[in-house]
Amino acid sequence: MSGIVVGIVALPLSIAFAVAAGVSPEKGLITAIIAGFVISIFGGSRVQIGGPTGAFIVIIVSIIEKFGYEGLLISTIMAGIILILFGILKLGTLLKYIPHPLTVGFTSGSAVIILSLQIKDAFGLHIDTIPSNFLGKWSEYALSYSTFNPIAIMITIATILITIYFKKITTKVPSFFVAIVIVTLCVYIFKLPVTTIESTFGDIPQSIGFHFPAINFSTLSQYVAPALTIAFLGAVSALLSAVVTDGMISSKHRSNTELIAQGIANIVTPLFGGIPATGAIARTVTNVKNGGRTPISGIVHSIIVLIILLFFGGMAKLIPMSCLAGILIVVSYNMSEWRLFISIIKVRSLIQLYY
Repeated sequence: MSGIVVGIVALPLSIAFAVAAGVSPEKGLITAIIAGFVISIFGGSRVQIGGPTGAFIVIIVSIIEKFGYEGLLISTIMAGIILILFGILKLGTLLKYIPHPLTVGFTSGSAVIILSLQIKDAFGLHIDTIPSNFLGKWSEYALSYSTFNPIAIMITIATILITIYFKKITTKVPSFFVAIVIVTLCVYIFKLPVTTIESTFGDIPQSIGFHFPAINFSTLSQYVAPALTIAFLGAVSALLSAVVTDGMISSKHRSNTELIAQGIANIVTPLFGGIPATGAIARTVTNVKNGGRTPISGIVHSIIVLIILLFFGGMAKLIPMSCLAGILIVVSYNMSEWRLFISIIKVRSLIQLYY
């Protein structure tokens, strides 16, 4: 039952993370299916749920802009190899010494960038090409403010409100899923004039195919830096998620085994068209809170997402882009850890004042 719940939670988030990263929606679902299954089978945590996460969005966007989608696949496979080496060399125990302010700063910065990527769809702006740099994005948004779509704004607000307040009614049904169903039905029934996944990306393929990227060994060195970034972030996110849930289930994960599992997942997933994956803290916590205590729940979660892709993928194309923007705005807010960010600044200011 926990696997079913987590599978439903993973559906909107996997689609939203893929779209925000600039790839088609099914690539997020494929990542949840393949990486989620592999991480549950081989992982060092009994309850870890693997898949695409918000932390990777910024990195994926920058890699695709520089190297294209094939470059992303190559970088991810190389990151997988690096993660396996991390595990073999038993570096998992060293990663716990990463300064906490560093991880908070990174996730807060990522949250701000993810939020900035959602403005176009949240307001329904008509922009052909969005600049890659942060200030350029906001400058373009300001220049295009007159093209906003009031209906898109209403959908974004409705999605945010449903996502936040439905939890007060019940937590048994994921609020992300409820928001996406209600809003999509309203758009479809009333034929509201907003962009959808279909109008942006076309049909969602209801299948999984094998694809080996074209590798030019003479240029592999250019992918080392992005691969190291993916590997480092994936390792930290996965182990952080494992540590959090250890306290919840009174267990102890095997960090080096977890890194090897993450590596295998990031080697295999790109071969089926996926994107970088790691342990997803929110989905892993959801798994624990719904009774998940063994890797079976993670395997079931992958099967549920697979069933949705194969048999209901055609319905996902009706989801409005402004609805996904609303979901990602909530995700970016939850990622920001702004209270913790401010508390760290206050503590450091007090220390400097004292000394």
